[in-house]
Amino acid sequence: MARDADQAAENRAGTVPSGRKRPRVTGNAEGDQARPLHLVFATTPVERAEVDRRLGETGRHGETVDAGDRDLASRLTGRAGDPLITPVTLAWLPPQRGGVRRGSLVDVLTFANPRRPSVRRQRRILSTDPARSRLVVGAPARLSELRERFAGVTGTSPSDAAFGSFVARQGRLALEREERTFTGRRYKVPRLVAEEISQSARFRAAVEELARTLDEPVAKVMKLATEALDEMVASHGRLAIDVWDQFTGWMARAYELDVDESGIDPVRELDREHALAFLPSHRSYLDPMVLRHALARHGFPPNHTLGGVNVAVWPIGPIARRSGLIFIKRSFRDAPVHKAVLREYIAYLLRKRFNLEWYIEGGRSRTGKLRPPRYGLLAYVVDAFKSSPDREVHLVPVSIVYDQLPEIGKMAAEDRGTPKTPESFRWLVAYARSQGRRLGRAHVSFGEPLALGRTLADDDSVPKVAFEVCHRINSVTPITPVSIVAFSMLGAEGRGLTMDEGRAIGRPIIDYIGRRGLPTTGDVRVGELDPFRDALAALIREGVVREYPGGSESVYAINPEKHQEAAFYRNASIHFFLNRAIVELALLQAAEVAAPDPEEAVWQEALRLRDLLKFEFFFARKREYAEEMRAEATLMEPGWESRAIPAEDIEAVLMAQPMLLAPRVLRPFVEAYLVVAEQLAEGDPSEPIDAKALIAECIAVGRQKLVRGRIAAAESISAELFGGALRLVSNRGLTDRESRRAFADEVGDVDRRIGVIQRMASRLIPGQET
Repeated sequence: MARDADQAAENRAGTVPSGRKRPRVTGNAEGDQARPLHLVFATTPVERAEVDRRLGETGRHGETVDAGDRDLASRLTGRAGDPLITPVTLAWLPPQRGGVRRGSLVDVLTFANPRRPSVRRQRRILSTDPARSRLVVGAPARLSELRERFAGVTGTSPSDAAFGSFVARQGRLALEREERTFTGRRYKVPRLVAEEISQSARFRAAVEELARTLDEPVAKVMKLATEALDEMVASHGRLAIDVWDQFTGWMARAYELDVDESGIDPVRELDREHALAFLPSHRSYLDPMVLRHALARHGFPPNHTLGGVNVAVWPIGPIARRSGLIFIKRSFRDAPVHKAVLREYIAYLLRKRFNLEWYIEGGRSRTGKLRPPRYGLLAYVVDAFKSSPDREVHLVPVSIVYDQLPEIGKMAAEDRGTPKTPESFRWLVAYARSQGRRLGRAHVSFGEPLALGRTLADDDSVPKVAFEVCHRINSVTPITPVSIVAFSMLGAEGRGLTMDEGRAIGRPIIDYIGRRGLPTTGDVRVGELDPFRDALAALIREGVVREYPGGSESVYAINPEKHQEAAFYRNASIHFFLNRAIVELALLQAAEVAAPDPEEAVWQEALRLRDLLKFEFFFARKREYAEEMRAEATLMEPGWESRAIPAEDIEAVLMAQPMLLAPRVLRPFVEAYLVVAEQLAEGDPSEPIDAKALIAECIAVGRQKLVRGRIAAAESISAELFGGALRLVSNRGLTDRESRRAFADEVGDVDRRIGVIQRMASRLIPGQET
């Protein structure tokens, strides 16, 4: 019988790869002469009779014993010799549907399980369609081997009553592996997980340690732990997997799937030998559904996806849980037992080489760019890896981007302070309806995987590992036509653009993308405007952009109520333009102070801006960052390092550029930070900061500043951006009036320079001069 659920393909139960001989099973002389023993898994008399009949037909003679026999342990341990134990069962296949054998939602609604039919259906299948039933014979094991294995796992004697359950579990695992030879890898799922974990010596040791920490009786903590384990473990049912695949495909029907083939091929190779942890960006409730179909299309089994219990709404919650979704508490602060159990569960899955999936941001982005990563689950994976470092784990960064995403309207409202609508059945129905029209494509891209062992050897910091994952997600996020259109139109400070003015802004951006070789979707091509016309039309249909027809040509402007939605699309790719914006601001600062060494002044200002924005963007390490700054400056002024540019000439260098991006990239972030900085500077530093109350106050004050013209970008009024400013304040330890005033002055100066560059940029666009 199979040793683990993750053995290599050549050791699969009951199977031998083509061209190889089946391994010879050896034993002692007495064991070789013992009669073989068949461990029969049958739930009905019909199954048991059919198993016996087919064993006879195939010439497999020997004694049989039921796997569910309560006295199985004594029947095995009391035997003489060392018999060869072979698990057998009868598998039921679903009917053919569209050329594929799979269950359906109809089966669920009619309470018909095609993989475990009722006795009446079993008889009917055997008489009318016997091909739907298969005799499954798992790989055998000697009784002595099973005894050794049990003692190694549990630390107890095989005479223990639990030995029978252990043998049955090993037999079931072997049969599951054999069944996958004709059901496929999409049904590679763990079985009897809670039983195996709870009976292990490792789990008992963890519970005993936790009981000492909590100063509670071991029996009480063990009871709580096993209950938490039963609640947490995702039970896999093949019918549930079939139904969930169909349901998620229907939910994501608004999108055509676009998968980066070059990125997924290396991941597929790693999947053959290693456990993988997929870490996608999170922009939509559809993300897990889209990624599941992208992976299934390329032959991956379902991931074990960890998600918040808030989305486990009926009726999808129970089905999702049976198809690999693990619903966990939003916080383990007051649940130490659940926290410890989750650690053990994750460690078990990685040891067994089952793939994980979770969303490293901890929630959907409300601004379109990656949020700061959460470290909890990653820390659990790191701990699990350290306990078994001989089995490498690879972290797989994944980017998911949508051409259009209707739900961003609600997310933008939440970012402006509107309470979030709780998930419910009514919410689910409304969300499903919103996917009933075509919304373009969902783009799935895979970053370079990180080998956890090699990564931790260089740096043992979980935050640095998380930031590297996010950096790699950003690096493969493709730029879409909608993103470019939104990027071009935002920053016009409320003014509309004609088509020619939009092209004047967009052409140098597209040229810049080409010069840097940035990733794009297939419809972003230099010189072709049709995709951008289509993107503009889509934004008009969604109400994000308004068209004002009349005269010789129309004028287009961002809907005043939809700046956050437009910013969401822009921000998905804004990180690619960040270095350019920083270099522009650093060059202007060197010119304004007449720096005697402009190159050094630009570098020092770039470092200051990096520190100011470190809670908004994922920057490379300093050495790499310096190279990026030099490369960006070279794009603007080739050969600048070989010839000294006087400070008085720097403004001319800026004005010679076909585009200036600092206002379009950084103004919303800097304005949001300035609102927070000024509120703190005016407040009483002796009072502790109430983050929730202060953010609400900043939203109100921000709206005032917007209508009075003191804020140019409406998307600056953002709870998420205000939160980033507060993280920086805490990080810098700004607890007195002087430091807070200095912070406000620092941000105010950056905001002033953005205004200067905005006026320069306006002169570059015909009709936009100020």
